Amino acid sequence: MRGVSTDDPPVPPPPDAPAPGTAVAGLELRPLLAGDADRYLALAQANREHLTAHGDYVDEVAASVGDVRAQLERTAADPPLTFGIWWQDTLVGRCDLVPVDPPRYGLGYWVSAASQGRGLASAAVSAVLAYAQTRCTATDVFAGVTHGNERSVALLRRLGFVEAARFERYTRFHRRLG
Repeated sequence: MRGVSTDDPPVPPPPDAPAPGTAVAGLELRPLLAGDADRYLALAQANREHLTAHGDYVDEVAASVGDVRAQLERTAADPPLTFGIWWQDTLVGRCDLVPVDPPRYGLGYWVSAASQGRGLASAAVSAVLAYAQTRCTATDVFAGVTHGNERSVALLRRLGFVEAARFERYTRFHRRLG
């Protein structure tokens, strides 16, 4: 299957937009809310092998619905920073901005194993970066990638991230916005 095009930059959301827009028809980012906990956890658990292949997300896939609901309640923000990645009205992943030290943010994301290779993660992350800059006035975004996760490294590099630091278990990437 041909990947979706991410050559066109996402259209920046209007200042009051509740979620970032994407440049790909059928791909939406929606705030991930406590009411989505059942659906989100089912997706994470169905992708257990994929998500934990490099040692990541072990606690997330082992969590209860109550744990996920509480986590989504704790991370609820205005503007929203935690998004479900929806492809043709089906939840296929997650993308988060983490307000580590605003205007500097962390970035986390994943898509289901079945959704890889179609450019969905690239388009979602690209949209979240535009949203971070326009809606959150972010100046810098950082992402940590566990060693061995070459798909994630490639995605970040395509989107202009550069290696900032290397640690025992992961590499930190950085992208300056603006």
